[in-house]
Amino acid sequence: MTSKVTYLGDLRSECEHLQSKSTFITDAPLDNQGKGEAFSPTDTVATALASCMFTIIGIKARDNGLKVEGAYAEVTKTMAADPRRISGIKVAITFPASYEDKDRKILERAAKTCPVLFSLHPDIVLDISFHYKHEKSIF
Repeated sequence: MTSKVTYLGDLRSECEHLQSKSTFITDAPLDNQGKGEAFSPTDTVATALASCMFTIIGIKARDNGLKVEGAYAEVTKTMAADPRRISGIKVAITFPASYEDKDRKILERAAKTCPVLFSLHPDIVLDISFHYKHEKSIF
C-alpha cells in the first residue's frame, strides 16, 4: 500500500504516506460545500503535477551539474461542471538563474516527461511555461 486516507468528517480527510508516516489534510473547497481550509483533492492533483516536474528536473539538473534550488512553480487549477472535474492546469515555473540554451532545453524536456503529466486526462488543458531569472551584471 502507498497511503491510507481517513475520512475525518465535515468533508475533510487525512492522508498518510505509509512509508514515511507524513500526513496532510484535504478539505472540500468553498465552491463545493467545504471550508476551504486546506488543499482540496483536486488542488493536490494540480500541485502534484508541478512537484513531479521538479522531481524530474532535479534528477536532470543533478546529472548535468546544474543548480536549480530555489526554482518555484505557480499553479492554477480550473474546474468545470457536469461532471465536476479539472478542466485546466497552468504551471509557470521560474528558475533561479539564466542557463545556456542547451541546459534550458534539458530542463524543459525533463519537466515534460514527468509521470503525473502522462497520467492526466487528455481533455485537461495544460498551460506550462518556463521563466528564468536574469543573472546580475558585474558592471
